[in-house]
Amino acid sequence: MPPSSASPVTPERIQQFAWGYVPSFVLEAAMHNRVFDVLDAGAKTLAEVQAATGASTRGLRAIMNALVGLGLLAKNAEDLYALTPESSTFLVSFKPGFMGGLILHTSSQLVPKWLHLSKIVATGKPDAPVNQEATGGDFFHQFVADIFPMSYPSAQTLARTLNFNQGEKPVSVLDLAAGSGVWGIALAQSSERVHVTAVDWPEVLPVTRSTVDRFNLKDRFTYVAGDLLSADFGKEHAVATLGHILHSEGAERSRKLLAKVFDALASGGTIAIAEFLVDASRTGPLTGLFFAVNMLVNTDCGDTYSFEEIAGWLTEAGYVNTRTVASPGPSPLILADKP
Repeated sequence: MPPSSASPVTPERIQQFAWGYVPSFVLEAAMHNRVFDVLDAGAKTLAEVQAATGASTRGLRAIMNALVGLGLLAKNAEDLYALTPESSTFLVSFKPGFMGGLILHTSSQLVPKWLHLSKIVATGKPDAPVNQEATGGDFFHQFVADIFPMSYPSAQTLARTLNFNQGEKPVSVLDLAAGSGVWGIALAQSSERVHVTAVDWPEVLPVTRSTVDRFNLKDRFTYVAGDLLSADFGKEHAVATLGHILHSEGAERSRKLLAKVFDALASGGTIAIAEFLVDASRTGPLTGLFFAVNMLVNTDCGDTYSFEEIAGWLTEAGYVNTRTVASPGPSPLILADKP
C-alpha cells in the first residue's frame, strides 16, 4: 500500500488538555491581584506592576509571562507589559464589558466540585446540588453579582427587540430566578413604563435589591421570595424572562415552569429564554456540551437543551410563534408568545 498522506497522530492535544486548567487559574490570579486593572492606565514594567499591586515579583513574572503566551498581554523588547484589545475590553474589572466574573470563582466555587467528576459520573448525582435552596442559596448569593456583565449585553438586546418605547400603558415584567436582576434592569432602563417583579430565593434577593439600587431603579421593582414552582407569580404580565435557569431545573421541572409562566402572562405576552444551547444531535457547540457536564457536577437533574427541545416544551404549554433572536451571548435568545 502507498504511504498515507494523512498527518501523523501525535499526543500534542492530549498534552495540552493535561494543562487545560492552567489558563483559568492564571486569569483568576491576575484579576485578584489587579494586573489588568493596573495595566489599563498604560504599559508598565514588571517592577511598576509589582509596586502598584503589592504582589510578589516572582508570582507576577510567572503569571504575566503566561498571559503573554496566551495572547492576553503583550510584551515588547523593553520588557513593558501591556493589555491587548481583548483583555482591555473584557478583563478590566471597572469596564462595562468585563467578563471575568465567572473566572473569579474558579478556585473557590467551581473547581472543588469538578474534582469529584469521576464519582459523579458513576452515581449520576453531586453531593450538594446548587439547584436546591438548602445547598444552593449561599452559592448563588456569592455568584450572581459577578456574572451580571455576562448577561447584560443580551438583556439590552432583548430590551431593544421588545421596544417598550411605544405606547403609554404600564408594562409588567416577570423576572424569574432574577439573580443580580440583570434582565429586569435592562428592560426597566429601556422604558419608564416598565415595572419588574423579581422572583428568587430569599438568600439571593438581597443581591438583586443591591444591584437594582445601584442602577437607581428601586421604585420600579417588586420582590417575591420563593422557589420557582411554589412562588406566586401574579397575573397579566407582558413579559417573563428566564435568564439561564432551565439548564438547572431539568426537563420535567422546566416543562412545569413554562406552563406556570404561561398562566402568569397576559394574552399577547412574551416569554424570553436565555440558555447555553446545543444542537439537536448534541455534538456541539462545545460551550453547550461543556455546560451540560457543569450541570452534571452541580445539579441533581440539570442539562443543556437544543432549541428544538425547548420549542417543543413551549408548544406543549400553549405558546405560539417560537423564534430566536441573535444576541451577544453564546446562544440566541428564544422568544415565544401567549395567544
